[in-house]
Amino acid sequence: QVQLVESGGGLVQAGGSLRLSCAASGRTFSSYVMGWFRQAPGKEREFVASISGYTYYADSVKGRFTISRDNAKNTVYLQMNSLKPEDTAVYYCAARRSYSYGYYYTVDEYDYWGQGTQVTVSS
Repeated sequence: QVQLVESGGGLVQAGGSLRLSCAASGRTFSSYVMGWFRQAPGKEREFVASISGYTYYADSVKGRFTISRDNAKNTVYLQMNSLKPEDTAVYYCAARRSYSYGYYYTVDEYDYWGQGTQVTVSS
């Protein structure tokens, strides 16, 4: 079992930056594919980025967001720059047990989820 705890959300003006962190419990963090998703009010949860052997991004955040991980700290990060009002959402960290270099972008492909952290971008 893996527990994921997100932090770093908040209120920021358009054009600003935030860095989200997700701390994971357990000894096998390096063997998980890690992902970030987001969910805006009234919308479905959507893929933002993932990291395994490679990194993958949704087109809407490519060039603005960067996902990274520190396996020594059991933590995955999401650096968000040039934020837009449409980035406003609850951001969730997710973990997939089976490590590979694949592209995993659907909710069903992940096994564990954090509780989410709110990101609000004002115009």
